[in-house]
Amino acid sequence: MSNHSHHHPTSEEHISSEHHHNQHEQNPHEQHSGHHNHHAHMVEDFKKRFYISLIVTIPILMLSPMIQMFLSVNWRFTGDLYILFALSTFVFFYGGWPFLTGAKDELKERNPGMMTLISLAIIVAYVYSTAAVFGFAENDFFWELATLVDIMLLGHWIEMRSVMGASKALEELAKLMPSVAHLIDEDGTITEIEVTELKQGNHVLVKPGEKVPVDGQILEGKSTIDESMLTGESLPVEKEAGLEAIGGSINGEGSLVISVRKTGSETYLSQVITLVKEAQESKSRAQDLANRAAKWLFYGALAAGLITFIIWISLGYSVSFAMERMVTVLIIACPHALGLAAPLVVAVSTSIASKNGLLIRNRAAFEGARNIEAVVFDKTGTLTKGEFGVTNIHTSEGFSEEDVISYAAAVEAQSQHPLAKGVIRKAEEMDITLHRVENFQSLTGKGLEGVVDGKQVMVVSPSYVRELNLTFDQIQFDEWSSEGKTVVFTLIDNKLAGMIALADIIRETAIDAVNQLKEMNVKSIMLTGDNEQVAHYVGGQLGMEEIFAEILPHEKSEKIEHIQNVEHLRTAMTGDGVNDAPALAKADLGIAVGAGTDVAIETADVVLVKSNPLDVVNIIKLSKATYSKMTQNLWWAAGYNIIAIPLAAGALYKFGIVLSPAVGAILMSLSTVIVAINARLLKI
Repeated sequence: MSNHSHHHPTSEEHISSEHHHNQHEQNPHEQHSGHHNHHAHMVEDFKKRFYISLIVTIPILMLSPMIQMFLSVNWRFTGDLYILFALSTFVFFYGGWPFLTGAKDELKERNPGMMTLISLAIIVAYVYSTAAVFGFAENDFFWELATLVDIMLLGHWIEMRSVMGASKALEELAKLMPSVAHLIDEDGTITEIEVTELKQGNHVLVKPGEKVPVDGQILEGKSTIDESMLTGESLPVEKEAGLEAIGGSINGEGSLVISVRKTGSETYLSQVITLVKEAQESKSRAQDLANRAAKWLFYGALAAGLITFIIWISLGYSVSFAMERMVTVLIIACPHALGLAAPLVVAVSTSIASKNGLLIRNRAAFEGARNIEAVVFDKTGTLTKGEFGVTNIHTSEGFSEEDVISYAAAVEAQSQHPLAKGVIRKAEEMDITLHRVENFQSLTGKGLEGVVDGKQVMVVSPSYVRELNLTFDQIQFDEWSSEGKTVVFTLIDNKLAGMIALADIIRETAIDAVNQLKEMNVKSIMLTGDNEQVAHYVGGQLGMEEIFAEILPHEKSEKIEHIQNVEHLRTAMTGDGVNDAPALAKADLGIAVGAGTDVAIETADVVLVKSNPLDVVNIIKLSKATYSKMTQNLWWAAGYNIIAIPLAAGALYKFGIVLSPAVGAILMSLSTVIVAINARLLKI
């Protein structure tokens, strides 16, 4: 069993963590580049701008002569264009403001991107259409301006929301926290209060089977606490006065009195929640892919617009005709679809991930997961369940397997020991009804004894059997011990009835995961602090390609470096403990399993909510799927432009084919719809 979850912070660590929390209290967002608050505000801002612009767009569309022509209706009236101009001016300045300011920043850095491209289109559309209203140009493009602003606001809002969107998992995590606690007053009376009202130093009672309400120190009582959801430590941890209890963990069979140490945002669970919030804040590399595409489209549009103008003028057409062609090119060059191409895929992949219990903390590392060539697994709690199960039974003459298990289980039923649970589970699997035990007692360091059906039954350790000078099958015993199994002996009326071997159970899904990784040409490697025998036994059963055993915590990250630099493999590391943290940070993709320890989560790029090794395969698959959807979408979005720009420029004019702005608009909405549908089709 790895001992990572009993890591008690040294006072130094404690002070720094206290400091970290106090800082956290003043401004929870200070940690991540100070713009989380600002970010939430921006999401709201984009949402508001989107809805208001959308509402104003409806009359703009109805008033637009081009749209009326298209629908073959005539809703013209005196002064209608001035109303159209006023409404459009509002959308241009109010809805377009984030893009105009964004473009200013991009141009200041001499790096035109999405914002500049959008601004180019809306400024050209606005200026030209305004000229049209006052009789200096032929057609107005106000409807094109308004829809472009709407769609771009929507794209940015979706993107920012998915970046913010502390996915469903957050709500799931929050559900782990109980909402009421039993407060013990000075005079010992117990009142139920909301967990949010607890203060540091309060004493609370945790009854058997209840969730621990907050992080604290146990003052009295003895119990086992199941922290598996929080620390990945699958064996319930024995707790008594003086030890810590984590909020959200589940109390076993004893009652505990806890002194509250941390409340609110300082608790372990709240920290996990904050972490997930930061999760999607890291900007995705593929988003930069869209930005690069936007940059080239911006230069392309400017060039195409100028060339268009020059050619038509030199062919002797009127300035107004050449202008309109140029304007059409510049407006069409900004693909509505491009603004949605990446954000929609990011949003869909984030939600698929969180539904499947994968929390993506670092989008760039997640997108790189598609290139992973080796996955390194920590053994305990990742590949194995961390709970003991019976692997073999050996019987002496005159006894059956049923005898050995049923008598052993009857006595073990009185014990809370992890090994006892393994034996009882085996009895359940064999459909054995447990007999009653009389005169039960625990023999310290030796085992258990009791009377079952009038027979004296003992379940004891090998050393006690040797003390009694009983002979047993030494060869069989040695073989099991060499595989790292724990062996207990069942004695019935002082005669050896049999031996039972128990071991940490390998997860079924771990075998599937290793096989699927093999099919994907990804190498599976096991890294463990456990001894060689256990490691090779487990590794052999899983079909691991490489096994490193008896590795000290600080050596784990060195092994990762070795795999990266000597074997030249892009490496993912999967682990759940404090001792895995440096390795998780070093790997190309760090995957924290279960809710692991907070240190492991801090350093991981992806967190697996369920401790299922198959999810490692899912990450790689989802990463590949996300990337290919992203590229497909960018091609759809840009492809529309590659075709539409020459047509808008009038490349096929002499065949009587000119892309009228209205048809351009339909094509554009079509490419936007395709991109949206395509993003929704993403699945693992």
